[in-house]
Amino acid sequence: MTIRTEAQSSSRSSPAPTLTEALPVWFQIGCLSFGGPAGQIAMMHRMLVDERKWIDEKSYLSALNFCMLLPGPEAMQLATYVGWRMHGVKGGLAAGLLFVLPGALFMLVLSLLYALFGKLAVAEALFVGVKAAVLAIVVEALLRVARRALKGAADWMVAALAFVAIYALGVPFPVIVLAAGLFGFLRGQTGSAGEQPDAAALATSERLPLRQTAITVATWLAIWILPLLAIVAIFGPGHVLSELAWFFSKLAVVTFGGAYAVLAYMAQEVVQGYGWLRPGEMLDALGLAETTPGPLILVNQFVGTLAAFRHGGGSPIWMGVLGASVTLWATFAPCFLWIFAGAPYVERLNRIPRLRSALQSVTAAVVGVILNLTVWFGLHVLFKTVSPWTFGPLHPMLPQLSSFHGPSLVLAAVAFTLLFAFHRGVISTLSTCGILALAWHWAG
Repeated sequence: MTIRTEAQSSSRSSPAPTLTEALPVWFQIGCLSFGGPAGQIAMMHRMLVDERKWIDEKSYLSALNFCMLLPGPEAMQLATYVGWRMHGVKGGLAAGLLFVLPGALFMLVLSLLYALFGKLAVAEALFVGVKAAVLAIVVEALLRVARRALKGAADWMVAALAFVAIYALGVPFPVIVLAAGLFGFLRGQTGSAGEQPDAAALATSERLPLRQTAITVATWLAIWILPLLAIVAIFGPGHVLSELAWFFSKLAVVTFGGAYAVLAYMAQEVVQGYGWLRPGEMLDALGLAETTPGPLILVNQFVGTLAAFRHGGGSPIWMGVLGASVTLWATFAPCFLWIFAGAPYVERLNRIPRLRSALQSVTAAVVGVILNLTVWFGLHVLFKTVSPWTFGPLHPMLPQLSSFHGPSLVLAAVAFTLLFAFHRGVISTLSTCGILALAWHWAG
């Protein structure tokens, strides 16, 4: 049985659309995927699970667990998985690319304008409204996911401990996931001693498509690596484009937990190590990535654009475009490798009771992680300055109260009212808050 047939035969809550019918939706998600991973997970949950019912809640959360375990942007990989599930490799490519490309084009334009002119006040004003709206969307999705994913006292405890561990103690995300999975596995072992995997589950697990997986891994390794080797061959190993290819390929395999997990290391390397950016410009890069659609890891593209613009030689704009392209390829090509190689195993693992119990605990931990992302995002929306506060082993992120931003609170209140009281859609809420923010800016 081929991967495509297997993906298409998976159970769904409603008939799947054709690939042609799905493309506009993936493009819409790519254009509206503001707010980093929390906002993007919320957006897709609302559009794919609640509104269109293209994937059921259980499968969505199982896929989210899987993507959280992978290096790279979990929301983009989640979109790729859902696309693969509905339409095979073509669907996965369409979903993943359309999730990234709108934000990448937006980021390319803004990065080049930044390189030429510095910050743009009108764009910053618009993003204030967008971020306020995304905060409301994220909270709505968090409540919905928590209500459906946390089924008992043990799940609530795991979610709470995961939030405290990552927010207050700074425990790395992979450690939290492994601990939650081990707890769930042991709970399944002791709580349901008589429950054994059924014969179908065992038979299926013995027929895992190892040969197909090996072919997939070899194919996507070649797709990822060969174009970057061509860059090195054309420009030489010491050229900035070659250095970008190596640096961001290396980051692509260690970015567990998303962009925030490697931001400090990346900032130090690109400012002090390579000298591509000036001090303070990484904060501008993060600000652009947080307030434009697409994965937060598009902060890499800003770095690649400015590095090649300044140090590539020749036409700065042309080099900036090449730098952005090399960075995007090195960052996102591995994501398709992880998904296409691992996706056939996701549903199979859920058929084995002890693994299903482990994944249930991982789901609970992911709720705690999403809560952490929501708190992090909310603090950065409402306050201009947020920094770590240390007390013994605790070092949570806390705001500087004097940096409170009143307009953001007003706009967030408008967004909450539109979503929770009037049940307006995502596009309506985003556009309303964006227009109000621009009007506030123009009114001085």
